[in-house]
Order: sequence, then structure tokens, then C-alpha cells
Amino acid sequence: MAERSLRGMSIGAKSLESDDNVEFAARQEVAYVCEKGHRTILPFAEGVDLPAEWECRCGSVAHRENADDKDANEIAKPTRSHWDMLLERRSMEELDAVLKKRLKMHHEGWFPDYE
Repeated sequence: MAERSLRGMSIGAKSLESDDNVEFAARQEVAYVCEKGHRTILPFAEGVDLPAEWECRCGSVAHRENADDKDANEIAKPTRSHWDMLLERRSMEELDAVLKKRLKMHHEGWFPDYE
């Protein structure tokens, strides 16, 4: 009777596929260091935005190793203030005329006093 029984595998126990012709995604290793000196190396896929901070195993915040070198080489775009954007749209003469008009309207009672 044992000769007649079917032999098989349990479901999910082993894969019948091999690792031949399998290409893994390209990876890069990034090191993070906390202020206590713990160094953690993490694998990330290539081409992703790397986080600047990572939680260390001790619970403190770890920063990317050598991140200062990359930030120093990048040219930062200057921040434009509201005044800079206003001056792009109007000249000083136009702004002066608008200010005088609004002050006149306020003094004549067009705008209520908020006290």
C-alpha cells in the first residue's frame, strides 16, 4: 500500500521557482549617526528622496552622515518676501499713490475703526 500512495509537498513549504535570471532593484546604503555616536547603515532604493533624519536605536534623532557636504554644494534659491513680490508687480510711485488713496478713504470714513 505504501508503494501506491502519492508523494507530494505540503502547500507553501518550498518554492518551486529558482533564483536564476532574477535581478534585484538597485540599492544604495546610507549611514545615519546620532549625537551619542551610534552609526546605523540602511539600504534604500536608488533614486528615492533620502530622509535627512532617522530615529536611532537609542531613541534620539540621527542625521545623515556627510549630508553637510552635499548641502554646501547645492545652490539655495533665495527666499522671496511679500515685499519682493509686491515690488515685482508695482513701482514705488504706484505703491505711494495706492497708500495715499487708502489713507484718504480711511480718514473720510470709508473704513470703520476697529477698536
